[in-house]
Amino acid sequence: MNDETIRIMKKSYFKGWAVLVLMLLLLLPQALRAGRFNVRDFGAQGDGRTLDTDAINAAVDAATELGGGTVYFPAGVYPSFSIRLQNNIRLLLDMGATLLAASPDDYPGFGYDAAEPNVWGDSLEYQDFGHSHWKNSLIWGIGLENIVIEGHGLIDGRGLVKHGSRKPGLGNKAIALRACRNVTIRDLRIFRGGHFGILPTGVDNMTIDNLKIDSNRDGINIDCCKNVRITNCQINTPNDDAIVLKSSFGLGYARVTEQVTISNCHVSGYDLGSMLDGSYQTRQEAAPDKGAVTGRIKLGTESNGGFKNITISNVTFDHCRGFALESVDGAVMEDISISNITMRNILDSGFFIRLGRRMRGPDGVPVGRTARIQISNVTMTGVPPRYCAMIMGIPGHPVEGVRISNVQMLVDGGAKSSQAAVVVPENEEGYPDPMYFGDLPAYGFYIRHAGDLQMDNIQVQTKKTDGRPAFVLEDVSDVRLSNIRSGASEKGQALVLRDVREALLLEFDGWERRTFQQVKSQRF
Repeated sequence: MNDETIRIMKKSYFKGWAVLVLMLLLLLPQALRAGRFNVRDFGAQGDGRTLDTDAINAAVDAATELGGGTVYFPAGVYPSFSIRLQNNIRLLLDMGATLLAASPDDYPGFGYDAAEPNVWGDSLEYQDFGHSHWKNSLIWGIGLENIVIEGHGLIDGRGLVKHGSRKPGLGNKAIALRACRNVTIRDLRIFRGGHFGILPTGVDNMTIDNLKIDSNRDGINIDCCKNVRITNCQINTPNDDAIVLKSSFGLGYARVTEQVTISNCHVSGYDLGSMLDGSYQTRQEAAPDKGAVTGRIKLGTESNGGFKNITISNVTFDHCRGFALESVDGAVMEDISISNITMRNILDSGFFIRLGRRMRGPDGVPVGRTARIQISNVTMTGVPPRYCAMIMGIPGHPVEGVRISNVQMLVDGGAKSSQAAVVVPENEEGYPDPMYFGDLPAYGFYIRHAGDLQMDNIQVQTKKTDGRPAFVLEDVSDVRLSNIRSGASEKGQALVLRDVREALLLEFDGWERRTFQQVKSQRF
């Protein structure tokens, strides 16, 4: 083989490699883009004016045809009506991307998908309109699996309404899911989310992480769901609840909400938008229900199926209402743990545990019950003088199995002594909220119709002198109070017992051990 032949072979060899490398370089971007469907490639303008609904849904459809993929929103503002999720879809809002809920007023002839029929809400009214429909939303999915909605962009619900209007074309939820599984929502900001920022109903295996929600009604409503993790979220909702667990009849049957963890979150009732912009304003004084601004964590009100195996830990509250644990539609509420909570500037009772008889649901369902509820390691400030912490069942149906320990409360105080004589209404069938029980006769805890109750290491102090007793117990049995510091300044103001059976007091304001088999009425 002569030198010329070798030279030609080498040239051909290197030329072949060059062609191969060039082909790889050309194909590499396609490989990197595989599974990603940029909404702009399907006609989305992202200019804040052009309606991008069809382009976004076309991208979802294209991804679905290939078995799933990422629908990608680059920086821009994308006005849209209903986005219809499908299996194995990931919505990715990049930094600088805003998915804007369009208003039908701005786009005549267009609107959100129609609310699907639901007899359980529409005619029977076992729950309100918002809990009974999912398609009338900015983003919705029914009967799906493997869904991700994420990114460092913004969902702005400017065009959503915050009520349950049946008018065609209106939307009232930012994200609504029914009967789905394997769902993740993370890293987003949601502003003005409508009636519900996120409403999953009958959704299992769900992760909600690192969201910042500043909304005009409810933040997150977890309804009839199983295996849910809510972590690292900041939720500001002055007009309604921040995080709510519910178990409605929206699916057409009672389903338990269970195995839910809420941790490392902050909830508040600052003025709308002032959490996201960092100003944390507190000019708004009342929510639409005429009570104080809301922003709380609640179990209920819809409570047909029940609540089981729930943990809430490492949560901060500021300028909002406190915890509410409610079973009023027949729910069993058991195995609930609340721990490591700081609550500042609380605007209602702080703790509200209620077993009632509203019974909004099918006939023949018995009143619910409670068991194994633990609240520990809590600090609290605020609580206006008309309120106190409340644990209340109804006659014949006591709240049972509550354990409260390691609690420090610095309440506002300032109520007159005449308030100690008020008779608190039973309100057995009414809506359960502290404000519907009027002025309360204690500044620490008012406990009525309860049993198997233990409280340990509780300290209550008032900022202003208060004419009410610290603790009032009525129709309570099997109660143990230990290591209690009531903050009472006068004799007879620490504790009032009425119709109390089997009570044990240990180190209550330094007293020696006291036991009572039955007390008709006594002050300490």
